[in-house]
Amino acid sequence: MSEFELQAAALPRLRQRLALRVLNLFGWKVLFRPLPGPRGICVIYPHTSNWDFPIGLLGKWAMDQPFRFLAKDSLFKSPLGPWFRWLGGEPVQRGAPQGTIKAQAERMNAADYYWVGITPEGTRAYRPNWKSGFYHLAMEAKVPLVLVFMDYPTKTLSLVDHVYLTGDQEADMATIRAVLEGHQGLHPENAAPIILGERRAEPRN
Repeated sequence: MSEFELQAAALPRLRQRLALRVLNLFGWKVLFRPLPGPRGICVIYPHTSNWDFPIGLLGKWAMDQPFRFLAKDSLFKSPLGPWFRWLGGEPVQRGAPQGTIKAQAERMNAADYYWVGITPEGTRAYRPNWKSGFYHLAMEAKVPLVLVFMDYPTKTLSLVDHVYLTGDQEADMATIRAVLEGHQGLHPENAAPIILGERRAEPRN
């Protein structure tokens, strides 16, 4: 057993114990190392299935961490908008990425506590690389990363590995790749290679 594996009987809150027991009932275990500071980004990989969301949500409740997640603003204009906000969701405007990243970094650093989960693949379908927004946000806000994987073969949700980016993208991605490569989502054929894509410079239409 890993020293970081959560045990339901040792958790202080009822919601934590219930969430972890539900995960355990389905064979999942949660590895959690205390976060490296009050602000940062959880980089979640691989993301190949809708099942990732309920597993991650139960994990969040088991860890008792108020993690946030970013989603397109149209979701928050639907009848489910208040529910997404209650779960920790925040809308992202589909504008130029530079403005979005700067505004998000300012929002993070203005808060006493702000950890946000980002799936750098950006989709459950296959794509040839990662989107680079998480990297530029971490550099702009000067916050660490926690590398999160949901490994379906071993049914492990892990938030153990911490990374401080150096600005050397090649070296930083090699560090990230060493931790995350080999962990499989529910549909491993849809996982993107751990390669950083180019930053988009123009606004979306």
